[in-house]
Amino acid sequence: MINKRLLIKKLLSHNDENSFYDKKQEISLSSKDGKAKFLKHVCALSNSNPKNNSYIVIGIEDEENKIIGVDFFDDSKIQNLVNAYLKNPPKIEYENVPFPRLPRHKVIGLVTIHPNNKITSLLKNTWKYKKGTSFYRRGSISISTPKNFELRNTNKKIVDAIEKNAGNNIELTLNGVFDFINNHKPTHKPKYKVFNEQFVLCWAGKSKIINNKEFFSRVDIELINEQVKLFFSALDDVQISYNKNSFIVTEYILLGLEKEEKYYPLEKTIINFKNNGKHNILKEFLFVAPKFNTETILEIYNSCNAIIKKLENKIPLSGLEHEDVLRLPTNCLICYLHGFLEAEEQLKKAKNHIRNLKDKTTYIKYKEALRVIRKVKYS
Repeated sequence: MINKRLLIKKLLSHNDENSFYDKKQEISLSSKDGKAKFLKHVCALSNSNPKNNSYIVIGIEDEENKIIGVDFFDDSKIQNLVNAYLKNPPKIEYENVPFPRLPRHKVIGLVTIHPNNKITSLLKNTWKYKKGTSFYRRGSISISTPKNFELRNTNKKIVDAIEKNAGNNIELTLNGVFDFINNHKPTHKPKYKVFNEQFVLCWAGKSKIINNKEFFSRVDIELINEQVKLFFSALDDVQISYNKNSFIVTEYILLGLEKEEKYYPLEKTIINFKNNGKHNILKEFLFVAPKFNTETILEIYNSCNAIIKKLENKIPLSGLEHEDVLRLPTNCLICYLHGFLEAEEQLKKAKNHIRNLKDKTTYIKYKEALRVIRKVKYS
């Protein structure tokens, strides 16, 4: 079982960017150019490593190789993105790896690209890259493949050695459990459970009772053996259950107009632990968007656009409009769910203003709104 934190350290310590490894300060799958560049690198690494895994490490300052971290990223639909845009798409995994020196909400993103021994190319036009274009790695650069390109196995031995040296052990597991418990408030009741005598799962969250049911907020879940953060929620409420072989998380979002807010189930995550030393994660999308009066939604949409236009033009807001900014992420999300698809791009225009607000709750809601939109879009 590979300890992903140790694997990242091995990659950063022993290798500059090369034909099996790339590092990024961040990726942006919400923009056309960011999405296209990500697909380009996945394509190039897949073609350059037909017999072994290849990796992209995200949250690294390039020049000094410094670990700076990125926000927790819910990867549940990223394979759908790759499948939609690439011919012969490789299987990929995006994992969130916590590091002790990073804030609790920051992680290092690790993209693992599994080998498929096929030439991967673009299935459709994306940004400036044309349909049918294929890429490979020349050193640290992803470039277009020549017409006579052939798959070559050149990295398997070195990647196998790196992965072997990143194997987990009892000391790392125990240290991981103690680190998790010590890094969480006692009020969040951090705890652990061993599944199938092999897997150690830690979780913590603030408990509260809603309609006689127990929910948790500020939930943090880590698979200690691999040093991977499986779930993190700053605001959303979740229900947690488990049995002998599975750990189940059902995520809810609070949505509605003003005082009419209700909890809606968003997604269920089931972590299954097997007897052969492996585990898999299944996700079931549960969300059914609420429906509100069309005239009311149109009024809210126009109000959102008017506020965003003022923010863009640096026109002072009224006192009431300042209060409306706090609901901007939720209102734009509701508008998007009612067919006003431009609400996503409009909301992004207000990002800088929302991020600079003294109360960071609204910025968290902003990121949560975009996350829900992404889930809906790829489901």
